[in-house]
Amino acid sequence: MDNIVPLYTTTDGRISRKTWWLAAIGIGVVNIVISMLIFPMIGLGMPNSEAIMAAADDPAAVSALITGSLQAAGWGSLILFLLFAYPIYCISIKRRHDKNSKGTDVIGYLAVTVLLLLVQALGLGYSVADMGGVAVPVPSMLYSGLGLISLAYGIYMLVVLGFLKGTEGPNQYGPDPLATTVAAAA
Repeated sequence: MDNIVPLYTTTDGRISRKTWWLAAIGIGVVNIVISMLIFPMIGLGMPNSEAIMAAADDPAAVSALITGSLQAAGWGSLILFLLFAYPIYCISIKRRHDKNSKGTDVIGYLAVTVLLLLVQALGLGYSVADMGGVAVPVPSMLYSGLGLISLAYGIYMLVVLGFLKGTEGPNQYGPDPLATTVAAAA
């Protein structure tokens, strides 16, 4: 347990794929708990279906309710992402160090994700279209483009961080994390 705080708060050294996966899953679990338990209590959950049904005769009101809930969800997602950005940054940089890389691609991914969430939070991510009398949220071109970039970048980062083996032996960022695990087991 002594290593858990520095794992999420420093960028020094290297970590193995296993350590990165465990740390990333830990962040994911806490993120889901906050999203499912706390956000609905402060009004950042699903759209108010009762209000939408009550406004069914007024397409402008339905549109406003849907876009308002999407915008509120965007702010909630942005705040939650920013809360976890530094721990994500720390574990990802250490993982990139294991590949003998500075990790500037990690900063790029975090920036694209923040931009995507900011577009949604500012209400630029969606418009509402009337599809046969049903108000349907439609992603904007800006949001769709950023979403595709974020998805492609995210897949790249997942492969690099979670699946590719690090540099064997010591490198400029420290000793091989797998070598210290093998030595400790022997």
